[in-house]
Amino acid sequence: MDKNKFYQELADSLMALLSGEYDLIASLANTSALLYERLDNVNWVGFYLVDDDTLVLGPFQGKIACVRIPVGKGVCGTAVANKSIQRISDVHAFPGHIACDATSNAEIVLPLEVNGQVIGVLDIDSTVFDRFDENDENGLKALVIRLCNHLEQCVVSKYLQQNVT
Repeated sequence: MDKNKFYQELADSLMALLSGEYDLIASLANTSALLYERLDNVNWVGFYLVDDDTLVLGPFQGKIACVRIPVGKGVCGTAVANKSIQRISDVHAFPGHIACDATSNAEIVLPLEVNGQVIGVLDIDSTVFDRFDENDENGLKALVIRLCNHLEQCVVSKYLQQNVT
C-alpha cells in the first residue's frame, strides 16, 4: 500500500477511535496502542508530556522507558526546545542521545502543540536504522495535527466540566 494512503487511513482510524472520548490520558493511550499495532518495524511508541522544564513519561507501548527527560536534552527534549520534528536515522550518532532502550537505532519525535503551546511529544522508536523517511514524517505530522485538534477539545471539555456547577 502507498504510504500516503496508509497514513490517511491510519489518521482516519485514529479519529474514529477517539470519537466521543475527551480524556487526555485515554486519548493518548489509545493513540499509542493504535500506532504500535499498525506501524511496521517499531519497538516503542509513546508520549512524553511537558511538566515545567522536564518531559515526563506518558502513555506508551513497548519496553520500560525513561521516566524524565530534561527539555533540550536527547531527541525528545530537542523536539520540544526547538518546536520541531526530529527524524533521526541513527540515534547513536545524535549528540546527547538518551538511550532508554539500547536496541533502538532510529527515532522520530513530533511535538504536540495545543492552543499554541507544546504540551509534549509523540516518540516512535525502531530497531531498524533509517526506518523513518519523508513520507513517514509527513504522514505522522498530519496525524499529529489531527490528534492535537482533538486534544484541544479534551482541554476545552475538561475546562467546561470543571466550571459548570
